[in-house]
Amino acid sequence: MTGFDTLLQVLDVVGIAGFAASGALVASRKRMDAVGFILMAAVTGFGGGTLRDLLLGRTPVFWLRAPELLAVCAAVAVITFFAAHRLESRYRALLWADAVGLALYAVVGAEIALLAGASPWAAVLLGVVTATAGGILRDVICNELPLILRREIYLTAAAAGAAVFVVLRIEGVWREPAVAAGIAVTFAIRALALLRGWSLPAYRARPGREYPDPG
Repeated sequence: MTGFDTLLQVLDVVGIAGFAASGALVASRKRMDAVGFILMAAVTGFGGGTLRDLLLGRTPVFWLRAPELLAVCAAVAVITFFAAHRLESRYRALLWADAVGLALYAVVGAEIALLAGASPWAAVLLGVVTATAGGILRDVICNELPLILRREIYLTAAAAGAAVFVVLRIEGVWREPAVAAGIAVTFAIRALALLRGWSLPAYRARPGREYPDPG
């Protein structure tokens, strides 16, 4: 295993921790108990990667092959349980923790898909699935509107980063700069959207056409 492979494993854990923190912060906003914190951390941290592995036929799924990842989610959940009240804005912290997971998982998911033999477009799609599915499960379980359905730029950031990584790899760019570029693009777009309030244009309803009464 190369030093870069080790770095990717560390970044994978950081991504899981970021998503786990976002899940635990939602649990704090819903005033759940400690078990609820751990459950939401695990659902958010593992949801996207689990769906990716199932779609690729990679079983057992990744966290069953690395049970120490459960300990990571549990530790993040417990820390958040005792420290969340100290945050000035738990919702802003949630968004930034989610942004870290989004950037890392979009590229990790796309790379795993390519290594599994997926086509380039499927790799981009699975990168997006890996980066967003856990957050969707988190929000649905907690009766929140998923971030992916809000006007703010979210899925677009994941798709852009995954696409940059896949295109660079197809063009023969070394793995290291391709991974770095994909992560940087995803995080930069999401961070700028959070800082500057960027959003995609929403549909504006217009009066419907009036049809003559056939009678």
